[in-house]
Amino acid sequence: MLLPLPAGAETLLILLLALLLDAFLGDWRLLNRYIPRPRALAARAGDWLDRRLNRIERSDATRRLRGLITVLFLMLAALVVGTAVTVVARLLPYGWMLELLLVLRCVAVRQPWVGMRGVLDALSGPDASLEAGRSALAEISDRQSWRLDLHGVVRAAAEAGARDLARRVVAPAFWYALLGLPGMLAWTVADALSAAIGHDTPRYADFGAAAARTGRIMGWLPARLTGVLLALSALFVPGAQGLGAVRAMLSTAPGHPARDDAWPVAALAGALDLSLAGPRREGDMVVKEPWLGDGRARAQPADLRPALVLYHVTVMLTGLLAGAAGLALLRFGPVW
Repeated sequence: MLLPLPAGAETLLILLLALLLDAFLGDWRLLNRYIPRPRALAARAGDWLDRRLNRIERSDATRRLRGLITVLFLMLAALVVGTAVTVVARLLPYGWMLELLLVLRCVAVRQPWVGMRGVLDALSGPDASLEAGRSALAEISDRQSWRLDLHGVVRAAAEAGARDLARRVVAPAFWYALLGLPGMLAWTVADALSAAIGHDTPRYADFGAAAARTGRIMGWLPARLTGVLLALSALFVPGAQGLGAVRAMLSTAPGHPARDDAWPVAALAGALDLSLAGPRREGDMVVKEPWLGDGRARAQPADLRPALVLYHVTVMLTGLLAGAAGLALLRFGPVW
């Protein structure tokens, strides 16, 4: 054990230490070389099973069943691995280090921040150019950056930061505080499969249905929690609007095609008096998506500076929330 404390308190310490280490030390190149992130492993497994099970000649019902089996199999594997590591960590004298290592591989605090900062530097640094901004955006977003103007690049960078804040920081922290490593790994698998095969396209509409639904179910509360944390963070950031974040969430996020992602994006838009998402061109198609927020659509590179501060403050509030969850576990006992 890390200290002679009950499991709930130790979980709190490990989570706070992981958030702190990842925030300050960032890109773990040595770990990336030898220990891949669980999210990447789950995505590879999903792709492998997709190639072998998602055969176009199969019926829609068969493909739905195979997609469900894929999700159940990988989620069960995550729960087994998480439980095994938890047991080992509790038995070995320094087993907490193994648990800390796995938590570090599941959260990504610094990476999204560095990505947004990279776009800001590319658009406002000494060698600033739109092409440099597009290239930097391509590292953090799946948008077709080569079609975007300056305002579109800034909006897409802010949206990517808000989404990653919810999916890579708040959601894993939430599930770890609630259910320990099994919960965190289950979320990691659900999020990876949702991104890999949970698309509403002819190929994945049936096979990826279970993955998309699982990701939405597990991400429902963390996404809204992220929006609330962003609204609270805005109270501590000069120029940001906490009430604006709340209004934007309540007025534009419900029913938005972005689903759970709409809540943190709307909160960020409202806090900075911006309009994010909205209509855009994807290849030869125009996606007529509603706006999130009712502020300026002509976002400027300078808008990314308060967005970066909001990101930092929200991470700190996430740590405080994890502390409260840890105290609750200390008081009432662990739930796993």
